[in-house]
Amino acid sequence: MNDQERITDLILTEKKMSTNYDTFASECVNVQLRDEFLKILNQSHQTQTDLFQAAQSKGWYKVEPAPASKISEAYNKFNAEKP
Repeated sequence: MNDQERITDLILTEKKMSTNYDTFASECVNVQLRDEFLKILNQSHQTQTDLFQAAQSKGWYKVEPAPASKISEAYNKFNAEKP
């Protein structure tokens, strides 16, 4: 397994774990335990960000910028739906 495959695997693992922590927190009856899950969820998001930035800096994770017209279109659509 090379570095690119490792980082990709780590990113996918963190995404899955974030989903699990979110579910655990939202379905937790104990407030203290829920707060701990939320802390772990935040840490997981930070780890994902760090991994994403590392992969992106090496050219392993490319993101196409959205055209300005599409951004405006989405903004207008969702802004119009507000009560």
